[in-house]
Amino acid sequence: MLLRENPDVIKRSQEARGESVQVVDEALQADRERRAAIAAFEELRAEQNQFGKKVAAAPKEQKKELVAQAQSLAGRVKEAQRASTEAEARFEEIVRRIGNPIVDGVPAGGEDDFVTLKTVGEIPAFDFEPRDHLELGELLGAIDMARGAKVSGARFSYLRGIGARLELALMNMALDRAIAAGFIPMITPTLVKPEIMQGTGFLGSHADEIYHLPADDLYLTGTRMRSSM
Repeated sequence: MLLRENPDVIKRSQEARGESVQVVDEALQADRERRAAIAAFEELRAEQNQFGKKVAAAPKEQKKELVAQAQSLAGRVKEAQRASTEAEARFEEIVRRIGNPIVDGVPAGGEDDFVTLKTVGEIPAFDFEPRDHLELGELLGAIDMARGAKVSGARFSYLRGIGARLELALMNMALDRAIAAGFIPMITPTLVKPEIMQGTGFLGSHADEIYHLPADDLYLTGTRMRSSM
């Protein structure tokens, strides 16, 4: 586990993200408590198994006393199991507050702290006032903002005619290139279980950014298209 083996890497990542560094120490402490609780539970359970064999092999006159001891031990095992489960839940709750480690070299800060790695091509200069993509799209009948806002709200739009065809063409071009590079296209389930969504890093502090169906306890994925080598 990277958190346990090299917590400084996680701390640097948290600091670069502008998020809590203290949560790393909290997670380490919770991990120690979790492992201790699991060890205590497993030790008691092993003792219970051995004691069960002792009870089974004991003479009849000793069984009553041993059964009483076994019941007491069973209570301790149950309590240790409860403590182990709670420690595990506590650890999971804290770890979810830690963001995925950033790649070395990623600049710290937000969008205003970006670094330009390279510029491809030349920025064109026009001898007229250029129109943005929305204005051009509406002139060409490719984008319908008014209808999109009517059915979904601000910043939504319809792609129509050449606009819809252009998007499909771009998707097909990207798919062709991915296949040529050895990827296998897949259309995945649109709804996933909590443990699957957890692996994406979108639960915890980012849970309000995704759609959840409480009745089914399923999450809506951000995109359906996936590819794998």
